[in-house]
Amino acid sequence: MPRSSVSSALSEFLNVVASRLGLGTGQPEAQLSGVDGLLSIFGASLGRLVEVTPETGVAELHIRPDMAVHVERLLSGFLELKAPGKGADPSRFTDQHDRDQWQSLRELPNLIYTDGWDWALYRAGERVASVSLGPVGTVRTDHRALLRLVEIFLAWEPIVPSSPEALAAVLAPLCRILRDEVAAALRLEGSAMQQLAADWRQVLFPEASDDQFADAYAQTLTYALLLARLDPSTEGGAVLTAGAAAETLQTGHALLAQALRILTDPAARAEIATGVSLLERAIGAVQPDLVRGRAEHDVWLYFYEQFLAEYDPRLREERGVYYTPVPVVHTQVRLVSRLLQERLGKDHSFAEEGVVLLDPAVGTGTYPLAAIDHALELCAETAGTGAIPGRATQLARNVHAFEILVGPYTVAHLRLTQRIRDAGGQLPPEGAQVYLTDTLESPEGEPQQIPLFLRRLGDEHERARRVKLGTRVLVCIGNPPYHRQSASVRSGGGEGGHAAELLGRFLDLARGHTMFSHIASLYNDYVYFWRWAISKVFESDTGPGIVSFISASSYLSGPGFIGMREVLRREADEIWIIDLEGGGIRASENVFAILTPVAIAIAVRYGDGSPEMPASVHYARVEGTREEKLQFLEEVAAFGDIEWRLAPDGWTDPFVAQESSVFGDWPLLADIFPWQTPGMMIGRTWPVATSRQLAEERWRRFAASSVGQRPELLREGRFGRRVVSELGTPTWPPPASPGTLAQISHESVVPQVVPYGYRSLLKNWILADARLIDLQRPPMWYATRTSRSTWLAS
Repeated sequence: MPRSSVSSALSEFLNVVASRLGLGTGQPEAQLSGVDGLLSIFGASLGRLVEVTPETGVAELHIRPDMAVHVERLLSGFLELKAPGKGADPSRFTDQHDRDQWQSLRELPNLIYTDGWDWALYRAGERVASVSLGPVGTVRTDHRALLRLVEIFLAWEPIVPSSPEALAAVLAPLCRILRDEVAAALRLEGSAMQQLAADWRQVLFPEASDDQFADAYAQTLTYALLLARLDPSTEGGAVLTAGAAAETLQTGHALLAQALRILTDPAARAEIATGVSLLERAIGAVQPDLVRGRAEHDVWLYFYEQFLAEYDPRLREERGVYYTPVPVVHTQVRLVSRLLQERLGKDHSFAEEGVVLLDPAVGTGTYPLAAIDHALELCAETAGTGAIPGRATQLARNVHAFEILVGPYTVAHLRLTQRIRDAGGQLPPEGAQVYLTDTLESPEGEPQQIPLFLRRLGDEHERARRVKLGTRVLVCIGNPPYHRQSASVRSGGGEGGHAAELLGRFLDLARGHTMFSHIASLYNDYVYFWRWAISKVFESDTGPGIVSFISASSYLSGPGFIGMREVLRREADEIWIIDLEGGGIRASENVFAILTPVAIAIAVRYGDGSPEMPASVHYARVEGTREEKLQFLEEVAAFGDIEWRLAPDGWTDPFVAQESSVFGDWPLLADIFPWQTPGMMIGRTWPVATSRQLAEERWRRFAASSVGQRPELLREGRFGRRVVSELGTPTWPPPASPGTLAQISHESVVPQVVPYGYRSLLKNWILADARLIDLQRPPMWYATRTSRSTWLAS
């Protein structure tokens, strides 16, 4: 196309923009009518077929860009249009809607902001090019600078990742975009997405919140598309779409295929077109051979942890998604295998008929895969390689796994399927026995009547329910999630209900024997999983059983866990504890990237049990650096490789061997002080300061903040203080001014600043206003008021 034609088209467009400058009427896309034709002309001059289509199918979402740009029929980028004169620099926008929208749009990999005069190209939030076509009110038709910006924009191609780490970095922001679009669509009354969420809850997770559904939707679509792309049948270069991916996954991954068909309902897709289209384009560019590396299953080995760390670090922390170091897994698998062979008469270990193994929080499949590999190695040593296919088939029948998150479920299903097939084994008729389910959800109740189009998802839920109810599990092994909960809420398990009932005996045996604040320590996901495993392996049936978890170690000696220790002593015959420490008062590194001390536990019952005789508890502590601990564990092949000491044998005694000193004979602090109370839970750090002046300055900064910023300053969560909520009771210390925190202004009274013992022997100051504090602990406030003068004088 002649350069004069491009210049003429630009001049005509700018004349239209100038004629509408300052009118303040209509939507920006209406005021900038002709921008689609302009880009088409620019594209033609560059020899590219460019099509620009409106992207605002649901205007109420407010987070989608105005237009999508396709080059040669492939999605290449987006346009966000602003009223003439507003500019193209989001950092200068003052309107809250524009600022909030930018927080969503900045994740897009290729985006132009323009008000007609100013044009700026952004990639993942970074400005890579900008053009100003002259001062407001003038027209300059020199098109070269703008043509260069558009050329860069139209030349965008998805990054082609060459490793699992790079793949995670590319997909995580696109998955976030889709999640945010789904969440926004769920807020629209009568939206197709609301109906999809209702179907999802009916079939799989009745207690799932909107946020949990949005996350599940985004991860399901991302992983299903990726799995389809890495399937050998898709390597011919065909354009990847959700529909095509569903057909690819039908063989071997029927659940994901059906979920994909349901989740990409046309009406729902219209509400989330940006996110879906971006994922299709980005994953369609993946080159399977580059990502696979040495072997197919290596792609997934640590991919999910890396993906979640990029996608949502907070979700990763809440769900406890940290890859379990291989030496830890191997130690548990080898020691459990020893018990199976030497004490329970299972010569073929995990591959023996009837040795049903279950990982109730399987993640990406690390434990089941380690058990399969270990059993097949034993088979090769004792019976020769010719026996491996038969034992692999038996392992496929023996191994079960539960997972609540779609991402790791997908990975685990794929890896287990591949491992059995690689060994020449045959899978059960319904495939690998990895179930998308909430382990702690009650299996009671009659199966639901499910619509035909949801039947495949319903079948998955029913299979998991049957395992929970009727399958005799001999070995329960894994790494349960660590997440503190309130006494009435468990993420994914609803208010009270079955999840709360699970603790049963743990609570009953502790009440009346320890403080309530200590019992509150039980409300943690890892404790729920311990309780579930004990119930499933030991209490639901007579006979032998083994439970082996690596988990937080607070139950070893914590005063709130006396009931848990008694239950374990009654249900098991022997218990082994490998205390790996990590955090706390001991300067010992953690084997995980966390500060919570951890321990490996193996509890075994050899027959019907002796509930009136406490189990023997063998204890060992492993000290040193992370590398030293892992090296030690890697060398453990049998129980004799560890130096054990016996712990006390009282029903509620700690699972820790006493030190060889008189320290254990000293009285407890709780025995000396007549009154104990838990400390305040502030929920945020800024109300506590090192000086009175600093505390007052922080209040003034808070009072000057916008209402939209305050939830972030107050870290609003499920259990935190709400900016707009009414003040709860008790209300001590009293608020300095009336109203909620959303109503605070620079004219509001600054709260009183009082001394505060923030840590042992650490004197700080706190803004004494109950609205800033999640749990105020009025008795402590009252009790300490009389000692403040003494504190100040000291």
